[in-house]
Amino acid sequence: MTSELTVLVLAGLLQVVQYALMVVPANLELGAGKTLSPRDPDHLGTPLVEQVSPRTGRLIRALNNHFEALILFTIAVVAVTLSGQSGPITTACAWTYLAARILYVPAYAFGWVPWRSLIWAVGFLATLLMLLASLL
Repeated sequence: MTSELTVLVLAGLLQVVQYALMVVPANLELGAGKTLSPRDPDHLGTPLVEQVSPRTGRLIRALNNHFEALILFTIAVVAVTLSGQSGPITTACAWTYLAARILYVPAYAFGWVPWRSLIWAVGFLATLLMLLASLL
């Protein structure tokens, strides 16, 4: 397995951890009646993310952001791996992406401005460099 694939698996596990960090406070704040419901708008009134504390709302948004970022990172890893372009640069980029995604969680949860955006940009740039490396 390439280093990039290893990082991809670790990023998937990070997503599981993020899910746990979000779901526990969300369930405590909302109660099982809402979290186990079909979440129909006429039953809930407002979206669940609007009914939780600001920090739990940030954890929900950070998890959603990781879903979005992981799609592009997965494309980069697959392209690098299948094209045989795995090397020191792509490996460094993959680990940089993972480090940025790990730091992004507390940055978002605790509202670190402007650090959250800068951390996001580092992960995005690492992914972009991997995509470009797969073409060379």
